[in-house]
Amino acid sequence: MARAVPGLLREAASVSLVLFRIMIPVLIAVKLLELAGGVDLLGRGLAPVMGLVGLPGAMGLVWAAAMITSLYGGIVVFLTLAPSANLSVAQVTVLATMMLVAHSLPVELGVARQAGARIRFMAPLRILGALLLGIALATVFGLCHLFEGPADIIWGVPATQAGLGEWALGQLRNLVMIFLAITSLVTLLRILDRLGVTAFLNRMLRPVLASMGIGPSASTITVLGMILGLSYGGGLIIKGARSGEIPPREVFFSLCLMGLAHSVVEDTLLMMSLGASITGVLLARLAFAWLAMGLLVRLIRPMSDEAFGRHFGRAS
Repeated sequence: MARAVPGLLREAASVSLVLFRIMIPVLIAVKLLELAGGVDLLGRGLAPVMGLVGLPGAMGLVWAAAMITSLYGGIVVFLTLAPSANLSVAQVTVLATMMLVAHSLPVELGVARQAGARIRFMAPLRILGALLLGIALATVFGLCHLFEGPADIIWGVPATQAGLGEWALGQLRNLVMIFLAITSLVTLLRILDRLGVTAFLNRMLRPVLASMGIGPSASTITVLGMILGLSYGGGLIIKGARSGEIPPREVFFSLCLMGLAHSVVEDTLLMMSLGASITGVLLARLAFAWLAMGLLVRLIRPMSDEAFGRHFGRAS
């Protein structure tokens, strides 16, 4: 184990460096956009869209903050607006599910682009996918009169926004935590491989992931990304894509699946603490991801490499 540690740290540093080159400029640009009022402007633009999913127009600001900054940025805005909005469990579930499908887009789309996916496809997939799922949930909840009681939010009202110094320190802490998480992931992958767990997981999940166009070479990383988050799994996918270990179409399908459903443990619990039902934030999200991936595979598999590379991802 002592001999393996330097190699693990080098690999983790290599994966982290790829991510940090994407994340740091994007985080700075997003902060400048936020200070310039860009998030508020987008939120006002989304207000009419919120009517399609049965939400007050002010909730457009919540979704805008989540998409442009992060899930936690959206939560801060939500906690500020929710006390006066009198939202039901159904409404919070719809909003939370949309936030889970489309959030942290500048960073996560940057990860997808570095791995070889086209942003002009990935961005509509995430945003329109979130909107379609929100409309479907709102329609079902309304027709069946489900979750009409008031939402039980266990969070308190957030403190005032931190200054630039505190923001920078917070981002530095986040980057350190990402490096530690990636180091743990790389170590876990090595251990699982040595114990034969990787091969077992591949055999067990192969039929499900194969229906989504994801083969054995990408299955373990995809599952870890779905459980832990797109940034972590995406970093490993970038490494695999650049090394040629994972075929381009499997890279693309893996990124699409992780984009629609990732961090299914932490983020699901986070949204449930806001008063959302697990029916939407986990079950409906996973079902929607499976259906969407089935349609994508049917559409893309017959394509030539040239057509795939032109519209969706790196051809080779």
